[in-house]
Amino acid sequence: MASVRVAFYLCASALLASAAVSQTPPSSPPRPSRPPMEIGWSPKRTPVRPYEAPNRAWWKLSDVLAAHKGQKNWIHPVVRNRDLEADWHQMAPGGRTTPLMYPDNATALIVWGGQLRVSIKGQEPFVAVKGGEINIPYRLPFTLETVGDEPALWLEVHGAGDIPIYPVATTPTKPKDVPGFTYVQAALSGGDGQYGPKDRPYLDYYKDVVNGSERAGAFIAGDHIFVNNIRGRGTPTPPATDLGHFHFGYDEFWFIMEGNISYQIEGVPFFTASPGDIVIAAQGRWHRASFGGPVGQMDTRVAINPYPRGLHNFQPH
Repeated sequence: MASVRVAFYLCASALLASAAVSQTPPSSPPRPSRPPMEIGWSPKRTPVRPYEAPNRAWWKLSDVLAAHKGQKNWIHPVVRNRDLEADWHQMAPGGRTTPLMYPDNATALIVWGGQLRVSIKGQEPFVAVKGGEINIPYRLPFTLETVGDEPALWLEVHGAGDIPIYPVATTPTKPKDVPGFTYVQAALSGGDGQYGPKDRPYLDYYKDVVNGSERAGAFIAGDHIFVNNIRGRGTPTPPATDLGHFHFGYDEFWFIMEGNISYQIEGVPFFTASPGDIVIAAQGRWHRASFGGPVGQMDTRVAINPYPRGLHNFQPH
């Protein structure tokens, strides 16, 4: 059986300290230790959950771009599960989205091409570039606009089944209905979403982390969305007997931000993903992520799931 050392190769909030340990400056305070593991009988989905379209174990960015060759504006679904949805978006130069907000869940964006001007209620507008991560709390209207001469390309993640609300002030005409729903005017109670004391709307990952002194770590840790940057140096691939872990109740997916990440997912041939690729471990499947670049190369995967403190089931030892 694999020992607890597998924690150094994996993809979760409980393992964040392991993933970033080599980057901790000597002056940084020590990170809290992980709670001890205990052995329990955990339900493992049998048979494993299948990948249902648009989900697949490995979405290569090159395949997504090829599917929309010659198109200026497009949306490509890549993740659909009971908790989260994710889509690739491209918007031509000069394009601008209609101001909208989501009622109860935050929205996360990762910009991967061009320049995207982001306007969020209560925040100074900013321009996000490749590698930029964006955090938009619930009930804060936002607008996206492509600036410059190149199309803007970004991954957008929000709560499963979320349907946007359009403020009447900026959309006075009734929006087009969506299947199963009719838009009506309503007085909205509950107030604006807010940034926590450690939250911020934007992280320029390449500037602040890759080429700066900032340490990788959790960017969003909300009630229903967790966006966690896990960075480390390329290491030898663990043996196939090291299965990693599984999650009882949710899917997990990753965006490859830097370098290469190697994956062993139950029922899927071993593979190594590249920057811009998206990898999905369906609910209940054993999975193991390791820094897959040449030994010493820096690699980053952005782990995305609905539970900042979700349970991880490892092999007993």
